[in-house]
Amino acid sequence: MTTVQIDWKNLGFSYVKTDLRYVSRWKDGAWDDGTLTEDNLVHISEGSTALHYGQQCFEGMKAYRCADGSINLFRPDQNAARMHRSCDRLLMPRVPTEKFIDAVRQVVLANEHFIPPYGSGGSLYLRPYVIGVGDNLGVRSAPEFLFSVFCVPVGAYFKGGLAPSNFTTSSFDRAAPHGTGAAKVGGNYAASLLPGHEAKERGFADCIYLDPLTHTKIEEVGAANFFAITRDGRFVTPRSPSILESITKYSLLDIARDRLGMQVEEGDVYIDRLDDYVEAGACGTAAVITPIGGIEHEGRFHVFHSETEVGPITRRLYDELVGIQTGDREAPAGWIVKVR
Repeated sequence: MTTVQIDWKNLGFSYVKTDLRYVSRWKDGAWDDGTLTEDNLVHISEGSTALHYGQQCFEGMKAYRCADGSINLFRPDQNAARMHRSCDRLLMPRVPTEKFIDAVRQVVLANEHFIPPYGSGGSLYLRPYVIGVGDNLGVRSAPEFLFSVFCVPVGAYFKGGLAPSNFTTSSFDRAAPHGTGAAKVGGNYAASLLPGHEAKERGFADCIYLDPLTHTKIEEVGAANFFAITRDGRFVTPRSPSILESITKYSLLDIARDRLGMQVEEGDVYIDRLDDYVEAGACGTAAVITPIGGIEHEGRFHVFHSETEVGPITRRLYDELVGIQTGDREAPAGWIVKVR
């Protein structure tokens, strides 16, 4: 077992080798039982479809240490369901929900000493993935597949944690109109590297992607979903077939409606109507919530609530969500799975 010497209060979002990860292989129509291994290197055929044709998908989720020492998983069934959709889109075999959750539990328990302490603001990030492997050359689905889960202790995704960040719109598209935008596949993220780099070179946290058909509507914020609060107190978030459906976003939508008593809407969020919104944020498993201070678009910089202070509704949404995840607030039925 690795001796853990980690500065929990200053964790970033970067790779840390933990002790064990789960690996299972699909061959001849079935998944094997899977096993835990110390080896953090993936050994696959040079002809693997994951390498040449992008046949792979992944998930992101977290385990949280609670005040009583127990460990929470947040809505793992939803991660399993989203991975099913991604696998279906890329012609890969589904990992059964029970197998998926069991693999995640095994990895969490095997690396429990890497879970940041309660109150540190950190969590144990889990990365399940499925890749096409085996000897292959032509453009076709792989003869074999690998399912794996590894974990890394993490802090805030964006520097500063729950502090406003500024973004700029990009002329690049994150995904094609009828492509793989709704699936969590690596190609979407590869396409985002250059525009994200250019935004950061200009001093922004990341870029805003507009809809690929008309470039008039907000779709995603880097690798996160977008939400905004209207002047009359409605929670609004984009809806599009090329957006990856965020489990965090839909959780916030439920919280806004059921706990904050807000009217909620999924629909078009036009980039030229930012004045309609008094608060905005990026949300996702990695970022949780990152308040958006302002957005630059075509030379104009729009500020929402503040570039330095978190808006009151965004703060309430964050506190409620994190409270549920860490066990400090009662969770809606089925949202929390106890690891132990």
